[in-house]
Amino acid sequence: MKKREAQKYIESFENQILKGDCIELMKDLPDCSVDLIFADPPYNLQLGGDLLRPNNSQVDGVTDSWDKFNNFKHYDQFTINWLKEARRLLRPNGTIWVIGSYHNIFRVGKLLQDLNYWILNDIIWRKSNPMPNFRGMRFTNAHETLIWAAKSDTSKYTFNYQALKELNDGLQMRSDWLLSICAGSERLRGKDGKKIHPTQKPEALMHRIIISATKEGNTVLDPFFGTGTSGVVAKKLGRIFIGIEREEKYIREASVRISETQPYDRESLQITQRKRDEPRVPFGALLEMGFLTPGEKLKSLNGRHVAKIRADGTLVAHDTKGSIHQVGASLEGLPSCNGWTYWQCKKDGKSIPIDILRQKVRAMAQV
Repeated sequence: MKKREAQKYIESFENQILKGDCIELMKDLPDCSVDLIFADPPYNLQLGGDLLRPNNSQVDGVTDSWDKFNNFKHYDQFTINWLKEARRLLRPNGTIWVIGSYHNIFRVGKLLQDLNYWILNDIIWRKSNPMPNFRGMRFTNAHETLIWAAKSDTSKYTFNYQALKELNDGLQMRSDWLLSICAGSERLRGKDGKKIHPTQKPEALMHRIIISATKEGNTVLDPFFGTGTSGVVAKKLGRIFIGIEREEKYIREASVRISETQPYDRESLQITQRKRDEPRVPFGALLEMGFLTPGEKLKSLNGRHVAKIRADGTLVAHDTKGSIHQVGASLEGLPSCNGWTYWQCKKDGKSIPIDILRQKVRAMAQV
């Protein structure tokens, strides 16, 4: 299929829930057509008998047929099949997130590596309100593990480092995430009060994943769509989703949730970029756009030096001439200098760093 035809073909699936077997439906999608895959596959819990609370009430666990496999070999082959399709569908710089429990995540991790995915991180989702271990025979299972992997070790994958840092109060985001399980009004329940889906994921978890590894307009594929949390969050964040789900009851719930979801406005979708990822703005652009003028004087932040702006965007101070960086370094006797933070100008009677003017130019370019 030609590139243009493939693009038009994939567009017919955008923001849709596809009903049926995930492996067969993934085969219908063209190569290299999605940017991120979030997979919450069956955990193969191998539960035996009913699980009761101390008051003899039954725990509403995962007992559905979709989570049952004949043996580990059967489960592994199922995992290999969908991971192969996922790898084919990922764009060269796309990534995959797989979530699981101790029942399955180690098998999935091994198979990811066997299929030449490049593991970037494992994330521990530590639940702030986990279900207790009612039998008292093991530790309370208070976390799930996510594996984040690239298509290859040469992938130039998206990682919005600065945005995650801002999300974490200015601290580098760690690989252990403390988030609550899906509860309260977010938890979907039927008329009988029972959970509609036993492993519904919280929107907070998906928000962090999508913010971390995608850009606005990217396509997110979820081959185990369930009640559609990934689609809801993708829609809010201005991403395209493709969901695959075989259970009609989950599709109905997901469709309602997504139809009631409103995307955030464009301004709200802007996220903080790393300095090195922001568009380059030459100092001369500030002159061309009228923010500064030739002959205007700049003063160093420490107040010790003054330089005059020349028409070509260079500075002159005494016998020193050159860029904002070169002149600053020379005046301070340093090997290098960030001229954007070193120099300040006067606007409306106030001294401001020239970097503020650079940010204004960037903002104008994004409008």
